[in-house]
Amino acid sequence: MNVDGALAPAVESILRTARERTPGEDAERISVDARSFSDALADAEENGRVPLIAEVKPTSPTTNGERTDDPVELAETMVENGATALSVLTEPEHFGGSTENLRRIREAVDVPVLRKDFIVREEQLDAVAADLVLLIVRFVDDLEGLLSAAEERGFQVLVEVHDEEELREALDAGATIIGVNNRDLARLEVDLGTFESVAPVVPEDTTLVAESGITTTADVERMCDAGADALLVGSAIMDGDVGENTRRLVNA
Repeated sequence: MNVDGALAPAVESILRTARERTPGEDAERISVDARSFSDALADAEENGRVPLIAEVKPTSPTTNGERTDDPVELAETMVENGATALSVLTEPEHFGGSTENLRRIREAVDVPVLRKDFIVREEQLDAVAADLVLLIVRFVDDLEGLLSAAEERGFQVLVEVHDEEELREALDAGATIIGVNNRDLARLEVDLGTFESVAPVVPEDTTLVAESGITTTADVERMCDAGADALLVGSAIMDGDVGENTRRLVNA
């Protein structure tokens, strides 16, 4: 776990609760028949759509208010308006998410679904089935071991980094899908230049996802020009008309 330097208080709280959470005593080891993320990206490209991972995020420490809409209806609207894949928050305390939301959404749609959470131990992988799971380099002690455990269960793994040092750690662990978070977890500030600085040193055979701070069509174009294979967008979709926001970014 790379926690050199201070984390923002909200992030420290998220990490603290993540360490305490378990999937429950009755949880069984999950085996997933995952929907292919690479096939979904190829389909988006073939059809001239921006490869968008739209996020179902009821709330977060960096937004005001909470969406109380049925998460399944939100997810279906995103897919109907061109989302390539979905990201579903399952962290309950800070993001209002749940594993039940993810389970219901995955049953209702036919695109790949990412479980967005703060997974730090192997048993936490068994909380719910998904097509992809998120592992954050800065939060994980044994990245190679946890990545392997996830893949053994059938998950595709999005490994999140923020700088070149974390990128090297992710690649050394065997990551093939890399997410570059434009948000600095120490100050919670967003800088799209973060992706632009990391992208050039990512191997060409790696799937590269730009995360955080993507709000406008100009931001979409900027990240795609910098080498993004997909964009993960939450607040810019959830704030307002979900269908219209999704459509606007997909067609940028």
